[in-house]
Amino acid sequence: VEEEIQTLSQVLAAKEKHLAEIKRKLGINSLQELKQNITKSWQDVTSTAAYKKTSETLSQAGQKASAAFSSVGSVITKKFEDVKNSSTFKSFEEKVETLKSKVGGSKPASGDFGEVLNSAANASATETIAEETQEESH
Repeated sequence: VEEEIQTLSQVLAAKEKHLAEIKRKLGINSLQELKQNITKSWQDVTSTAAYKKTSETLSQAGQKASAAFSSVGSVITKKFEDVKNSSTFKSFEEKVETLKSKVGGSKPASGDFGEVLNSAANASATETIAEETQEESH
């Protein structure tokens, strides 16, 4: 039995050497073999039922998540519009505009709410400094 094992081992070594020589003549190197093996393995994986089912499930989950995010964005946008159109907000906006016109003098209102708030804040800070200066001089 040991002689048969030794003979088979020698035959196997000779065949591996012959295979390596054929690959060398064909220009096939280890990197190319690795690429081919990975490609073949990936094709085998993607053709399995488990992969197809998982891929389909993930695709459906992605579509549902996308739809959910889209509807949340729509709801938030609608709520902001509701707040902006509310009477409380409009009243507040009018008060800020009035304050701006009193503090800012002849500057026309630009209509940009952010600018109005910044202007009002700056004017308020300027008024406070002016009041403190007057108190110190008295």
